Amino acid sequence: MKVWAHRGCSQMYPENTISAFEKAMEIEGLEGIELDIQLTKDGQLVVCHDERVDRTTNGIGEVRQFVLTEIRKLRIEAGNGKYEQVPVMEEVLELFRDGGKEQKGNLKLNIELKNSVYPYEGMEEKIIDLVYKYGLQNRVIYSSFSALSLEKIRKLDVKAGIGILDTKISDCLYKLKGGCGADALHPCWRGLDLPKERISGYAVRAWFTGHLYPEKPTGKRLDLAALERLGITDVFLNEPEKYV
Repeated sequence: MKVWAHRGCSQMYPENTISAFEKAMEIEGLEGIELDIQLTKDGQLVVCHDERVDRTTNGIGEVRQFVLTEIRKLRIEAGNGKYEQVPVMEEVLELFRDGGKEQKGNLKLNIELKNSVYPYEGMEEKIIDLVYKYGLQNRVIYSSFSALSLEKIRKLDVKAGIGILDTKISDCLYKLKGGCGADALHPCWRGLDLPKERISGYAVRAWFTGHLYPEKPTGKRLDLAALERLGITDVFLNEPEKYV
């Protein structure tokens, strides 16, 4: 079973922050790191899961309503009187490129395009250009709930690794019929509604909801062997350090 850090090490550190990514990079044997991107009002790529900043920062409103200078002023509570900023994608890619040297270039990055609620204009072109700028095209996987967005990714980069997101694995397969070009399925782990034989040949990277910083860890552990028997090949976990 391959383990990914979901929004970085997001149980022990604020999700989608530089500290969460740095801690993930220290984990030996990790397959990769997953994060989410949005576009600001002035067209800058920032790392944030929600379309609104309310839950994760001290601000209120939609990401797309802020220009970059405004969103960078928002504070993310990090405990002990410390705060972080919403990262811009450039600094994450730089960190990943340089910090990833310790992983001998094997650490992967799953970039989820959060464009199924708001279809951000030009997001696909911007992220492809940035990934190539940093020379990371062979270590990046793009994912989205929007099959149309992934079609654009495939046209922009025919060699891109692509994963189609949905709650049920049957819906992931249905979206493939539209020509989104995905070579992997990214369902919720509870959404394995097809037998293993129907999904063989695909990487099946399952995502989990669950406890995030600053919630306390539950202390419970997933049965990865049972998930593997269902056909899951990879898992996105908030506590990857507990499994690798």
